[in-house]
Amino acid sequence: MSSNNPWEENNVGKRIGAKLRQIRRGRGLSMEALANQIGVSKMTLAKIEQGEANPTLSVIWKIANGLSIPITALLSVEANVSLARKNEGLKLTSANDSFTVEPLFGAQGSFELYRGYLQAHSEYPSEAHAPGVVEFVTVMSGKLTVEVDGETYHLEEHDSIRFSVDRPHTYINPSPSLTVLHFVIAYTSPETNTSVLFRK
Repeated sequence: MSSNNPWEENNVGKRIGAKLRQIRRGRGLSMEALANQIGVSKMTLAKIEQGEANPTLSVIWKIANGLSIPITALLSVEANVSLARKNEGLKLTSANDSFTVEPLFGAQGSFELYRGYLQAHSEYPSEAHAPGVVEFVTVMSGKLTVEVDGETYHLEEHDSIRFSVDRPHTYINPSPSLTVLHFVIAYTSPETNTSVLFRK
């Protein structure tokens, strides 16, 4: 049976490449200028724009941060009603495949939604995002440790944490089982940079 799902894996690289090329040209940037601006090599950007590479999650973050746009601006699909079923959407993975996120619905005004999967006994170090970006992370199943600003926060199932992500941070799964996460990424200036842990 054929699928009309625009997030099928073989469409990901081409979709990102076409959108990146549109944004770059719309801003009057050469490939070299964009590469210098966002810290990604010209060769890598060329392959992405040509649809010859599926960029890793860290590369996509660099592109989005460098262009001051949400990740889903590179992936946007418009629809009146959208369903985000598990394992049927676009998957963005870390370089070592330990961390996978699924964007949900595209950018919603000033925030984005993601479903995340962190493999057993693994970690994902994230570079700093743009100033003013805040993450809200809820553990849907499993366990999670978050390291930010030299502090460590331990979360159990249904615990949530909010923190500013304009500094490096690391997600760690200390357990022998998969950890499933729900992310809200808000593009707003927080009132405080203090991490806050909400217990279930």
